[in-house]
Amino acid sequence: MKLLTKFNLILLVVFGTGGLIISQAIHTFLINNARREVLQEADLMMASARSMRDYTSSDLAPLLEQNPQHKQRFLAETVPDFSAVTIFNKLRQQYPDYTFREAALNPTNPEHRAADWEGDVIGYLRDHPSQKRVTGERETAMGASMYVATPIAADPPCMECHGRPAAAPPSMVAAYGSNNGFGWKPGAVVAAQIVSVPMSVPLRSAERAFHLLLAYLIATLLATVVVLDAAVYFIVIRPLKLVSDAADRISRGETNPTPLPVKGRDEIATVTTSFNRMQVSLAKAFKMLG
Repeated sequence: MKLLTKFNLILLVVFGTGGLIISQAIHTFLINNARREVLQEADLMMASARSMRDYTSSDLAPLLEQNPQHKQRFLAETVPDFSAVTIFNKLRQQYPDYTFREAALNPTNPEHRAADWEGDVIGYLRDHPSQKRVTGERETAMGASMYVATPIAADPPCMECHGRPAAAPPSMVAAYGSNNGFGWKPGAVVAAQIVSVPMSVPLRSAERAFHLLLAYLIATLLATVVVLDAAVYFIVIRPLKLVSDAADRISRGETNPTPLPVKGRDEIATVTTSFNRMQVSLAKAFKMLG
């Protein structure tokens, strides 16, 4: 096996191993970075929903409750989660993959009843009261999605409408009936705010960035191998080949070969200088023998 072939094999093993490790590290970093971006979007949506909920509870609801129509017809706008859900439903007209729900196990409005997976999330938050926030990933018809959920407990203001049907506003009972949304236990986790953000776009962007970086890495590897091959050939192999050819001529009886050129002061130059001295010594020895 030639020296250049051995050198290339060593380069391929070293660069291949290093490239594999680097590519895996880059891929992991890009995917984790995409997940962090999705989580930031979800947290921003959650903060926006909470702000709208607080605004409705502190400013809008007290005004609407003074409206005489509220005594005759229940105004859903007085419910804190109504504003948040309504605004995000309008947002979904442009971003259908983004969802916000205030899902409950026993809601007054059946539209807010928790789906199976949402029920599992609420159950987890109920069983872990110290957990104020939970995140996870799930597969949807549109691809992978990340969700962020925070618990909703039955605080005293909630019990006015969700304790006993007899104590609830008559207009609410007339609108939704007395079978759902009652019997909540004070302080218990009864619902959750859940934001779902699609991961398909960030993950595709991360994969494209990874493939682009991988292409650059392979191109850099090939260019490095070519440059190193050229350097090894002109710095090591070519001078050694000149020495080898000169030694071959001497072995065939040439007694006065031309001295090899010496360039630089490296080890190859030292070998070439020593070979030239050997040629001179052999020439003198042949003359003495002749």
